[in-house]
Amino acid sequence: MAVDSHCHLNYEGVVERQAEVIENARNAGVTAMLGISTRASEWDEVVALAEREPDVWASVGIHPHEADSHEEISTARLVERAAHERVIGIGETGLDFYYDKSDRERQRGSFRRHIAASRETQLPLIVHTRDAEEDTLNILREEMAVGPFPGVIHCFTASEAFGYAALDLGFYISLSGIVTFKNAADLAQTAAKLPSDRILIETDSPFLAPVPKRGKPCEPAFVMHTAAFLAEKRGVSVANLDQQTTDNFYRLFTKAAPA
Repeated sequence: MAVDSHCHLNYEGVVERQAEVIENARNAGVTAMLGISTRASEWDEVVALAEREPDVWASVGIHPHEADSHEEISTARLVERAAHERVIGIGETGLDFYYDKSDRERQRGSFRRHIAASRETQLPLIVHTRDAEEDTLNILREEMAVGPFPGVIHCFTASEAFGYAALDLGFYISLSGIVTFKNAADLAQTAAKLPSDRILIETDSPFLAPVPKRGKPCEPAFVMHTAAFLAEKRGVSVANLDQQTTDNFYRLFTKAAPA
């Protein structure tokens, strides 16, 4: 069994066959999926899916790419929507200075509002960071000094130093199919050393299909390939890796419960 801690089941590439994709995941041994929202217009859809499917959960948040068009999203609104019984996380949020699709100051402001919502609800903050390690860490450290909040660095591709700094803040690290890519040797080396009680696995479906599924729309069932790769790199059995990451998911996302 395993948990896909981050997927977009409402996105093109999987939404057209959503029921089949969910069933594929179950048949592969995936026992839970966390459906992630990236803009306010998705919230109802993502939560509705979680209401229909007992093994699917939901988050509410605004992706950094969407910060320019969501300045009206306040901490209070995030907290209000997070009260739903199927919403277990805040995000994804964070900073993306690679694409710079939104103004950087607006990204920072949105990020801080999400952090405040995470602190108030104690639901984990789901962090996206790309080419913004220093700013991301500075904000997390400043906000953690205000008051603690749980969280995860999703789709981890940052430096080893960033990873351990995030761990020092109490964060978890989630690994996607990128870790299986041939050009990700450094990431795989880091992933092999991360503490076993602080790692999660994810697909980020429909993106980033792991080897041997590269080139196909990713789906939650494929998380098992990432698990097998990581188990080999870490020198443990697949069953051990699956159990550990599942336990970690429920330890972090305390509002979730096994279906």
